[in-house]
Amino acid sequence: MDEEYDVIVLGTGLKECILSGLLSVDRLKVLHMDRNDYYGGESTSLNLIQLWKRFRGNDKPPETLGSSKEYNVDMVPKFMMANGALVRALIHTDVTKYLSFKAVDGSFVYNKGKIYKVPATDVEALKSPLMGLFEKRRARKFFVYVQDYEENNPTTHDGLDLKTVTTKELIEKFGLDENTVDFIGHALALHRDDDYQNQPALDTVKRMKLYAESLARFQGGSPYIYPLYGLGELPQAFARLSAVYGGTYMLNKPECKVEFDGSGKAFGVTSEGETAKCKKVVCDPSYLPNKVKKVGKVARAICIMNHPIPNTNDSHSVQVILPQKQLERKSDMYLFCCSYSHNIAPKGKYIAFVSTEAETDNPETELKPGIDLLGPVEETFFDTYDRYEPANDSGSDHCFISTSYDATTHFESTMHDVLKMYTEITGKVLDLSVDLSAASAAEE
Repeated sequence: MDEEYDVIVLGTGLKECILSGLLSVDRLKVLHMDRNDYYGGESTSLNLIQLWKRFRGNDKPPETLGSSKEYNVDMVPKFMMANGALVRALIHTDVTKYLSFKAVDGSFVYNKGKIYKVPATDVEALKSPLMGLFEKRRARKFFVYVQDYEENNPTTHDGLDLKTVTTKELIEKFGLDENTVDFIGHALALHRDDDYQNQPALDTVKRMKLYAESLARFQGGSPYIYPLYGLGELPQAFARLSAVYGGTYMLNKPECKVEFDGSGKAFGVTSEGETAKCKKVVCDPSYLPNKVKKVGKVARAICIMNHPIPNTNDSHSVQVILPQKQLERKSDMYLFCCSYSHNIAPKGKYIAFVSTEAETDNPETELKPGIDLLGPVEETFFDTYDRYEPANDSGSDHCFISTSYDATTHFESTMHDVLKMYTEITGKVLDLSVDLSAASAAEE
């Protein structure tokens, strides 16, 4: 291989595929390799037989569960915010033409042992059984303030500079109680812990606005959308995109060893005795294990059921967030449920995930509060995986490593990592101001 590539991407996980697509659209010469013979890396989707092989060590799932190939079980299940960064990236790159989306039915929050729909607007706040009468009025005022807030229009700021005022101070101004703050911070603004309360309020207000705008987009029960046939479709769609722009894909390439010169800079990748030269290497943590550090562990349960999650209005697809405080934990827990209505299981079957940042070595016990909300379950698989972050200096070794996927069931943190990496690789900020009407999702 005599030609030199601008970038070699290793691993076809979602982050790597989005980046190779974005870089190809930028007319960089991209070679994309994976040691596996399938797309998706850690974020692949499995059929029933593959699921059994991976977790039970045999390929004989019970026949009562239906046809294996009708299952597309995501290993890192996440919904997309309808107006969020991932949907913007899909439109920016025109990948939407390879995918079909469907709105997600419901977005819920766990509070004092029960599941409630997440109120996202002043109208919903007034109807929500989450709050008493007086609290509803206070919450409504807060929602109206957030809805009307425009960063570049000081008349909407009520004399507050949200770049300096903390979220805690803003919330105190409206006199909201702890329960209300809990669902706003975790289920609307999608913060993963309570550190946000001492940060400038602007970030939380922007996150709440994104949620409300995404919710309004499809007038459905949630701000989320999800591809038909599951997330396994996404890496392949970005792979098609990269190929359209001249990117080269090679699956089933063993080893994929990154080569470094005397000064420690990556200059190529060797597989099967051939070295492809490049200026930069992009990869997931598994390809450069000596350049990453372990930062945590995700615990999860994958459950197959024949009914929706109880108390979610019979939603076929739903996210439930269990804020850390409600469980007396350090991190939130997430429920994700999807079904045959998104073509990820045979008719009448539902796939639910319960995931959280592991705080012990016993996922069964740790995930119990989430599993208890699911009702009767036909099959359960428990799993844990380590989370890694890059520990290298990409400026000196030209290696750009993604972080492992977290326990969240939405894409906001994933895209934050992708956009940060894009800027480090190219020196540019990706302009995601796109015409959002270019992506549509089927209604029920």
